[in-house]
Amino acid sequence: MKIISYNVNGIRSALSKGLADWLKATDADVVCFQELKADPTQFDAGIFEQLGYKHYWHPAEKKGYSGVAILTKRVPDKIHFGCSMDVYDREGRVIRADYGDVSVMSVYHPSGSSGDERQAFKMQWLGDFQNYIDELKKQRPNLIISGDYNICHKPIDIHNPYSNAKTSGFLPEEREWIGKFIDSGFIDSFRHYNNEPNNYTWWSFRANSREKNLGWRIDYHMVSKSLENKLQRAEIFPMAKHSDHCPLLVEVDF
Repeated sequence: MKIISYNVNGIRSALSKGLADWLKATDADVVCFQELKADPTQFDAGIFEQLGYKHYWHPAEKKGYSGVAILTKRVPDKIHFGCSMDVYDREGRVIRADYGDVSVMSVYHPSGSSGDERQAFKMQWLGDFQNYIDELKKQRPNLIISGDYNICHKPIDIHNPYSNAKTSGFLPEEREWIGKFIDSGFIDSFRHYNNEPNNYTWWSFRANSREKNLGWRIDYHMVSKSLENKLQRAEIFPMAKHSDHCPLLVEVDF
């Protein structure tokens, strides 16, 4: 099963930039979107049906903000909207599809870059999310948690770790959290196959950052260690330019 994760930074904008054609060519089995900034009444979701996908949307209550979705060519056994915590579910941050004993999640972690209040919200979320996943694993131990984590794990994952040492997304407490999250039973699938530098998934729109490859790797497919022997490959696709992020792939033999 080929699984794509993609923060589209506005589904309508991404579609206007050729996203549907890219999806057709890529032919993934499951697509996890983040940062929709729209609900399905605001665009033609039928375009995804034409590509062979069932589609499930969990938009934020606030218009033009956040939201996650899963597109899938295989009908899931069950879809779960949200994480049963209203403070986060109102922002459309989690959706999960169950396939047999494996679950695929599209998750959009909060950003703290707008100021102290949202940074505090982000840290609260990180603790709550870890607890949520710890409980979920008791019933669904085989998880693929795909999405925008808004955290670079290590210096190799950011173009300038020194100047960004006090920047949201690379703060010591955030990096510590993602390290502990991985240690709780997950594989950073991209790093499972690739330990080379200069591999990023997000670039600022400022200062030609993308052209200079001055990026951050903040998007992940985190795969339960129980599925390690099922992993086939993992890649990042920086040449896909429908967003300030790029899509990433993990392939798992279900």
